[in-house]
Amino acid sequence: MAGTDKQRPMISEGPAIILVEPQLPENIGMVARAMANFGLGELRLVNPREAFPNDKARSAASKADHIIDSAVLYDDLPSALADLNFVYATTARERDGFKQVRGPVEAGKILRQKFRTGEKTGIMFGRERVGLKNDEVGLADELVTFPVNPAFASLNIAQAVLLMSYEWMKSGLENETDTVFRGPDLQPANKEYLHGFFNHLEEALDTRGYFRPEARKEIMVNNLRAVLTRPAFAEAEVRLLRGVLTSLDYFSPKSPRGSGAPEGRARIPNDAVNKDGAENTEQDKPDENC
Repeated sequence: MAGTDKQRPMISEGPAIILVEPQLPENIGMVARAMANFGLGELRLVNPREAFPNDKARSAASKADHIIDSAVLYDDLPSALADLNFVYATTARERDGFKQVRGPVEAGKILRQKFRTGEKTGIMFGRERVGLKNDEVGLADELVTFPVNPAFASLNIAQAVLLMSYEWMKSGLENETDTVFRGPDLQPANKEYLHGFFNHLEEALDTRGYFRPEARKEIMVNNLRAVLTRPAFAEAEVRLLRGVLTSLDYFSPKSPRGSGAPEGRARIPNDAVNKDGAENTEQDKPDENC
């Protein structure tokens, strides 16, 4: 399965996910998958409509079998909440009462704080069609709701669990902008490096008659430089681009790379290579016909 790595330890902690009277086993499986994605491991089911576990749920879980296998069934909601210290109820609509309402980001941080102090917490989700009843919401400590389109606020139960699971995982990062892996750290090219590339490009284009009419050459060169200075190229990227230009200088459709050195091109000694990795074309210019 893409994205899985059995060589790494499985994270399985945090608040319990409580599903109240879930109807479709496929939804339970997708909830288990969302939990596994973000390190949650405890699933509690209150009176599911179909026998559990079953093959439909397991298939939809996409290898999150540890959550399916350890899920606990309860006959009623109070039993499922009995050993918890703090519980959120998810809701898409405004409720009467005096309970505090949080967004998912704030709720995730509060759950993390309570987890670190040893409190047992949970998040309960209602039925696919009607959500949680008012008396069920009354058993929670606080409410959590999502910033969704008010004209279309209905979320699939697995989507709702995914959102809360993501905020739970994010709340445990040292920095909220952290990612599992990063791109390479590239050294920005200095201006001398860039100017060398610009000159190389201008010469290559000039040789091929790109700047037409001649009266517009200065404007065209300035436009090219304006475009190529926007990305803030790294040295490695400039080396790559100069390698492309060097190849265009030396090779043509009549004499492609791999067919031997083009006529008139002498083999360049090692000491005739610029410090930026490009060949020193001043010492060895190709034939004009190449």
